[in-house]
Amino acid sequence: MSEGADPKRLAELLGPSLAGVWQGLCSAIDELYEMERTWGSGGKRWDLEYKYRRGGKTLCALYAVQGRMGFMIVFGKGEREKVEGIRSELSDSVRRAYDEAQTYRDGKWVMFEPTDDSEFGDYLRLLALKRRPNRRDSRLERCSSKQRGVSPDDVLG
Repeated sequence: MSEGADPKRLAELLGPSLAGVWQGLCSAIDELYEMERTWGSGGKRWDLEYKYRRGGKTLCALYAVQGRMGFMIVFGKGEREKVEGIRSELSDSVRRAYDEAQTYRDGKWVMFEPTDDSEFGDYLRLLALKRRPNRRDSRLERCSSKQRGVSPDDVLG
């Protein structure tokens, strides 16, 4: 854990509402994935970074700075093709963030800035395109079937 990366520091940075969103997103990811979780400095734009990794590969990362949080997923070429397959099923704001993200040599770096849990279903679907969840979870089943009329097996491949 990096210096200052504790719940009190996070709550001070984000405020109570966003700290709850952060915790909710982490809980949703934890229910689906058993991953290594590491804290880091946030680089130039963020104060804190919280990465989900397994086998040397990053699944996603959360970022915090005063009054804002970020949630980043990097999509490789094959993963971008999968996203295109479900693109029309994503919410407008998630689709916009994806479309406006910069594509680099190593992938498309998509930064979402959640303010509530309304996009969590889309985030979990996108994560499932990157890596099959290694824990079965009713949350993904509820999000998939309720929001999109899609079975969990459609999402999990």
